Amino acid sequence: MDLFAANNITKQFSNHKALDKVSISVPEKSIFGLLGPNGAGKTTLIRIINRIIAPDEGELYFMGRKLVPNDIERIGYLPEERGLYKKMNVGEQALYLAQLKGINRNDAVKRLKYWFEKFELLPWWNRKVEELSKGMQQKVQFIVTILHEPKLLIFDEPFSGFDPINVNLLKEEILELQKKGVTIIFSTHNMASVEELCDHIALINKSKKILDGNVWDIQKTYKTNSFELHYTDYDGNLSDFLPPKFEVTDLSTINEHFISKIQIPKDARLNDLIRELLPHITIQAIKEIIPSMNDIFIRTVTQQTSSSVSKHEESL
Repeated sequence: MDLFAANNITKQFSNHKALDKVSISVPEKSIFGLLGPNGAGKTTLIRIINRIIAPDEGELYFMGRKLVPNDIERIGYLPEERGLYKKMNVGEQALYLAQLKGINRNDAVKRLKYWFEKFELLPWWNRKVEELSKGMQQKVQFIVTILHEPKLLIFDEPFSGFDPINVNLLKEEILELQKKGVTIIFSTHNMASVEELCDHIALINKSKKILDGNVWDIQKTYKTNSFELHYTDYDGNLSDFLPPKFEVTDLSTINEHFISKIQIPKDARLNDLIRELLPHITIQAIKEIIPSMNDIFIRTVTQQTSSSVSKHEESL
C-alpha cells in the first residue's frame, strides 16, 4: 500500500518548467529516495507536497485519498535550508516550534528533554541558537521535525554539515523511525546513503522523472553480467585460454594474488565461466559486480542529457 502518491505533477515558473508530469508512489513504511542533480525539480516537488506552493496540474494523495490541508499536521519536513531564529534560546525555540505542531507544553517539554539528552544537547537548552555549531543546530531541527510523530517524514539533505559520527547517529534514528512505521522521503546527493537506507527511489532530471522503482530491482536491471575474480597459480592473461566471448580486464595484482574483471555474455551462466577457469587457475573468490547507485545515477542522467541534446540538434 502507498502512503503517499503524486500523479502527473506539473509546475511552471515564468519561462522555466520545474516539473513536467512527475508521478511518484511512496510505499507505506518505506524509505523513498528522491534523487536528481541540482535544479532537477526535487525541492519544488517537496514544497508542493508540503503545500508551500501549489502545482499547476496533477493530484497529491495521502493515505489513499486526496491530500487535504489538515494532512500537513501528519507530515514532518526538514528542509535543506535551515531556519532557526539565531537570537532565541535553543530550548525556548524548540518548545515554540513543538507547540506550533499541536503538542501541548508539558508533553513538548518531556519529549524535547528526552531527545536533547539523547543527542547530547541538554547543556545547550538555555543558550542562544547562534552559539551552536552548524551540526548542533541541525540536530535541533531534526528533533523538532520528528517530535510530533508524523506519519510521513521528508528529509532534504539531512546529513549536510554533519561529521561521520553524527551522520551515523542520524542514520540509526532514521532506520529506527522506519521500524516504528514511519514513511520517509529522503532527498540527497549521497548515493552511498541511498544504497544504505532506501528501499525505493525516483530519479528526476530536467523536470522529468527518468527512473524509479525498488533499489535492488534497478541495480539488477543495470548489471552487465560482470564478475570480479580473485585467483592464484596463473600469471598470464586469462584471455589466453578463455573463449573470445568472455571479456577480461586485469584489475590488480597483490603478490601472487591476481584480480580480474570478467564480463560474460548474456546467454552464459557463471557456471560456464567457472568451468572454463578451473583447469588453469585456483579460484580464491568470485563475486558479481552490481552497479552502484552512483554509477546508475551518472549513467541515466548522462543518457537523458545526450538524448535531449540530439533531439535539439535534429530540430535545428
